[in-house]
Amino acid sequence: MKLATREALQKVRETYKKALDAEKRRIFVCAGTGCIASGSIAVYDKLVEIIKEKNLPCSVELKEEPGHPVGLKKSGCHGLCDQGPLILVEPEGWLYTKVKPEDAGEIVEKTISAGKLVERLVYQKDGKGIPHKAEIPFYKKQTRVVLGDCGEINAESIKEYLAIGGYSAFEKALFDMTQEQIIGEVTESNIRGRGGAGFPTGIKWNQVQRQKNTPKYVVCNGDEGDPGAFMDQSVMEGVPHQMIEGMLIAARAAGCTEGYIYVRAEYPQAVSRLRIAIAQAREFGLLGDNILGSGFSFTLKIFRGAGAFVCGEGSALTASIEGKRGMPRVKRFRTVEQGLFEKPTLLNNVETFANIPLIIRKGAAWYKGIGPGGSPGTKTFALTGDIVNTGLIEVPMGTSLREVIFDIGGGIRNGAEFKAVQIGGPSGGCLTAKDLELPMDFDSLKAAGAIIGSGGLVVMNSGTCMVEIARFFMNFTQNESCGKCIPCREGTKRMLEILERIVVGLGKEGDIELLEELADTIAATALCGLGKTAPFPVISTIKNFRSEYEAHIRDKHCPAGSCQKLKVITIDPGACKGCTKCAKGCPVGAINGSPKSIHEIDQSKCIKCGACVSACPFGAVKEAS
Repeated sequence: MKLATREALQKVRETYKKALDAEKRRIFVCAGTGCIASGSIAVYDKLVEIIKEKNLPCSVELKEEPGHPVGLKKSGCHGLCDQGPLILVEPEGWLYTKVKPEDAGEIVEKTISAGKLVERLVYQKDGKGIPHKAEIPFYKKQTRVVLGDCGEINAESIKEYLAIGGYSAFEKALFDMTQEQIIGEVTESNIRGRGGAGFPTGIKWNQVQRQKNTPKYVVCNGDEGDPGAFMDQSVMEGVPHQMIEGMLIAARAAGCTEGYIYVRAEYPQAVSRLRIAIAQAREFGLLGDNILGSGFSFTLKIFRGAGAFVCGEGSALTASIEGKRGMPRVKRFRTVEQGLFEKPTLLNNVETFANIPLIIRKGAAWYKGIGPGGSPGTKTFALTGDIVNTGLIEVPMGTSLREVIFDIGGGIRNGAEFKAVQIGGPSGGCLTAKDLELPMDFDSLKAAGAIIGSGGLVVMNSGTCMVEIARFFMNFTQNESCGKCIPCREGTKRMLEILERIVVGLGKEGDIELLEELADTIAATALCGLGKTAPFPVISTIKNFRSEYEAHIRDKHCPAGSCQKLKVITIDPGACKGCTKCAKGCPVGAINGSPKSIHEIDQSKCIKCGACVSACPFGAVKEAS
């Protein structure tokens, strides 16, 4: 169905809106990667099987004519990942958690057939069931803008996207606005790039629009490589058309004719959904030549990255698309001037593009009404680590760290004490209890010595060793260094070697100062932004937890008790019964003693495996750090 005019698009949109409105109840089975891993597709398939067996009036696909009163849909991520698989029932707003295929029969019987609640499947807090999604603490303080429709429409249906007003912002930009007016609206909104740098989007668009060299390209950076981050992945999986619409508006504004979506190969579900969305957009005449008879043409392709973290950097990303090795270049020319194929290139990340249709549709004033003036709008975050509610969230910029961790995240798992949160991934830093009132926006975080990054939040409890955390992120960065520049290639290797010595008890005086010196050198001289920020986790942990480094180096002691090589296992002579179970369980023969006599551990042989601790029935073998 290729739409040739604006009027045809409007007519089709109205047709699908009527069909969607005719569905009096909608059942959304979460088909985000997290819930799929928990078995949500098996749940969906079982629901479809039972519905067909019973010949119930329930549709799995939106038709042009109003169909059945109930619709069953595979949606994008609902956010509350640790409770998956999730099912949302609308218009009631019920959320079912931890659903299994064997629950399908009761859901069909009660909810689909009779419109009744399955009470045993609702979210539980303090022994009380909370059936309505909006009343669950995890959702109450969120403001879902980019994710507003993620989880509330069929993620693989352009028909449902059109039914909720999809591509109306592109239609407006195409027929009712000049290039200057589009860029002016984006500039007035003051949206800043959500990829981490926070550069004003409108300024970038204006710079590309002014270039005379053609062709011009739009590139979407979907190479989300930070450990613990999955925000862009969820947008691409849940509302792919929203992101594509943003790219179309950008192309129209800047005069671009070709586009690429760069997605890491580890996101097969996102790639699949994007392929479906692009094919649908072409079928409906929203991609290709002379779109809707306007004279504007735009083609869009997916490029699958091989998983190199450095390809999240703009020049490395464009080199990868060109078929070259993904390595940053010296910035003689900016990407807006000479980017992909040495042509003007408009490069933004997934979340930035997904915001654009909403800004064009609702206006810059609406957008600036959310969050602080210097960083308006919302930000998606991925909550992971030692936190009760892991998952995907979206909050207004400026929301405090305390609200995110304790109100939305539910606090630290098992009632443990909060210690720190790593924000911004390998390029970021850690925030501590003193930062809990800190507003989460670009400027406030920068002032605190951290960056918002792409939005990954790894929460840590009091049992986390911050030296080991620094080693983990430095190991990641060193492995992912492209090797082009000496400061990053060699500097991160030297820093990693020092950290590896420290966590096994071989640190020495001067190591902390040497780490700081190396960090300063790398930050000042590395070629690209990723190299320059590589030392941030180390500098941040030294700044906030210097005493932990000193304890590892001077006392050969890990205050958190988590560094394996610094643990000491001893046998309490007063509790030892001489049963020999510890000696029999030791894999290296480090325990001496005869039956019914007190046993001892030869510390020179002990590998700290803990087998003896588990084997002792009297609690005589103890582990200390």
